[in-house]
Amino acid sequence: MPATNRRRFLKNSLWGAGSLLGLPLPRALAETTPPAASVDASPTSRRMITVGEVDHQRNGFDPSAILTDWDTGQVRQLSDGRRLREYQITAVDKEIEIAPGLFFPAWTYNGRVPGPTLRATEGDRIRIHFVNAGSHTHTMHFHGIHSARMDGIPGAGEVAPGESFIYEFDAKPFGCHLYHCHSVPLKRHIHKGLYGAFIVDPDPAKHPDHAQVARSRLLGSDANARWQEFLLVMNGFDTNFDEENEIYAVNSVAHAYVNRPIRIARDRPVRLYLINVTEFDPVNSLHLHANFFDYYDQGTTLTPTLRTVDTVMQCQAQRGILEFSFADHEPGLYMFHAHQSEFVELGWMSFFEVV
Repeated sequence: MPATNRRRFLKNSLWGAGSLLGLPLPRALAETTPPAASVDASPTSRRMITVGEVDHQRNGFDPSAILTDWDTGQVRQLSDGRRLREYQITAVDKEIEIAPGLFFPAWTYNGRVPGPTLRATEGDRIRIHFVNAGSHTHTMHFHGIHSARMDGIPGAGEVAPGESFIYEFDAKPFGCHLYHCHSVPLKRHIHKGLYGAFIVDPDPAKHPDHAQVARSRLLGSDANARWQEFLLVMNGFDTNFDEENEIYAVNSVAHAYVNRPIRIARDRPVRLYLINVTEFDPVNSLHLHANFFDYYDQGTTLTPTLRTVDTVMQCQAQRGILEFSFADHEPGLYMFHAHQSEFVELGWMSFFEVV
């Protein structure tokens, strides 16, 4: 179906995907042009949003928890004095609810989309115990520096159903990275949900010229504690497998942060780890209302790549760090969303609640 007709088709048929796949139909989409009198100030009654609530308990993950759910692994010291972080990751097939009443047959890491947010410090030894309990061959490919044997591609760490593999490498470079399945067909394995964030905090001792900035990113430090940090993974879902997305989201649930805005304190700075893994669209984007941010592309620098911008565009697998503050703003709801209008209407719109 041509992309230009997709939104009309979805609204006229209540997405239509349920009947095509034998899945339950969503309850409804809000009308995009309701009478002005019907629009009040509450986020859940605003225009262009899904109607109803997703059962996060059934899903086994909550988009609000994913925002700050850092998995730092099991930590111990190696004989050479370095720190080892060990993680347990299992690939499983799982149906997830991506909009009220709309279900998607996902492939997942640890039963969630995106997978666990793995967080380490520059120079740590990383050991991933990967088990494939799914129905297809899978891998874990990390965006970072590692040996060929650990690349997580066919012939180097690919794991058949029922088998396992250990990936091991050093956490470098620092930055906002990701991991994903690299089995073929690649577009299907990524799109079905096999991806997650891999954040490597800088070691301040290695960056004396920017030690204070590095400390502010180091999880657990006093400098980091004053920051409000959140993970946003931009993704989409092709519910009828025609290689066109019917749902767009941040952290997998359409309009999750419209129904439950992200609360932030006005007097503390904000840091967003932003990753785009949207398949079937060349780019995704984030636009922040009523404010501007500094942007660190890939998160691999301690000085901004872009200063004082309010919109950033990312291709698939591109990621970065956004930093900003609402210190000079009045409390209230501040919107942020993709700046592709179609994405907004189909799920990628959110709010910060500044208090």
